[in-house]
Amino acid sequence: MSNRHLSRTVALQTLYEWDFREKKDDLAALLAANTKEFAPGMEDEGFSGKLVHSVQEHIVELDHTITEYAPEWPIDQITGVDRNVLRIGIYELLFDPDIPPKVAINESIKLAKAFGGVSSGKFVNGVLGSIFKDMQKDNHPKLTTFTE
Repeated sequence: MSNRHLSRTVALQTLYEWDFREKKDDLAALLAANTKEFAPGMEDEGFSGKLVHSVQEHIVELDHTITEYAPEWPIDQITGVDRNVLRIGIYELLFDPDIPPKVAINESIKLAKAFGGVSSGKFVNGVLGSIFKDMQKDNHPKLTTFTE
């Protein structure tokens, strides 16, 4: 498993736990405990920390985007895993200038398939794919950085 994929896995575990506990726990403490438990000796701890804290910082925008692109699924009815995979994927897709859009989508689908339900991969792919199509249609500034 690549370091970035492992970092995303730890970030997902941390965000899932934080979300499950109604966002009351300290994210930094959860991240430290999950890194120690699931990825001792991980070389790219900074990446998972950046993901976790960036999702927390942008959570209102991320949840609004989920609601916009999955209107038939109220945010609180989406499984915790799928909800947090989408938060990570949408953050990387829209806000992280260092992550190519296709990488954000592919990594999110991998996380959804590994940790979600039977149809999680398709659900995540559908939501992120729709966002990406709109980014292309709107000439999103991030797309000028990466050739698709």
